[in-house]
Amino acid sequence: MDLQWYPGHMTKARRMMQENMKLIDLIVELVDARAPLSSRNPDIDQMGRQKSRLILLNKADLADERKNLSWSAHFQEKGFYTVMADARSRAGLKVIHSMIREACQEKLKRDERRGIKNRPIRAMVVGIPNVGKSTFINTFAGKACTRTGNRPGVTKGKQWIRLDKNVELLDTPGILWPKFDDPQVGERLAMIGSVKDEIVNIDELSLRLLAYLKEAYPGTLRERYGLDEDQAPDRLLADLARERNCLKKGGELDHSKAARLLLDEFRGGRLGRITLE
Repeated sequence: MDLQWYPGHMTKARRMMQENMKLIDLIVELVDARAPLSSRNPDIDQMGRQKSRLILLNKADLADERKNLSWSAHFQEKGFYTVMADARSRAGLKVIHSMIREACQEKLKRDERRGIKNRPIRAMVVGIPNVGKSTFINTFAGKACTRTGNRPGVTKGKQWIRLDKNVELLDTPGILWPKFDDPQVGERLAMIGSVKDEIVNIDELSLRLLAYLKEAYPGTLRERYGLDEDQAPDRLLADLARERNCLKKGGELDHSKAARLLLDEFRGGRLGRITLE
């Protein structure tokens, strides 16, 4: 399944981010904890080479707890500050203020040596579409200062948000990169909702998800839907349609409706805590 989605506004957004790199001290990069590697835009590494980095494993409550710990350790080994978070409930957000200061210690000491007082840390919040940047900022700031929505592409322009006298955040649009070299990256991003469903073959995507769940999380489909997992993914989808009464007129099984149901339940965490890589 070869998915590519790079609308024109993302080129403009990338250029804007590049121009604003010189204004910031820190990059706060949100990734989806269910696909921590696939949901990292490689362009951010290139643009922010000289900047400190704080990685937020967002939606950690939806991801496999053991794998959260493994991915957190992986990013720390690469020299990144890392926090596991659920931006909707403030889980993990309490430590972010102190983590931001720790990540910017060199900047703070440099200001002190130069006699610069009370200049706030400026952090750019980045991430791919639908990873939770706006929700994070709203929750972290304690007020609805950006628009949010459970769909990719809600934030269109840049916004500066002053949290307090010590920290300012620059919200940026969610951007992908022009081409996914690994087709599985596109599939994972589609599964977590970071690629618009309108360009995705939902039936085929659901088959990929069913195959993965069978292998990586055996028992999940049996427990949630009562399915016999000793079957091919297409048979599992048909049985799911039958179990959940996904029917067309005349009683024919509606595989597309069952596929959408499966993806919605995965994205909402109703299949349990699952990590895709």
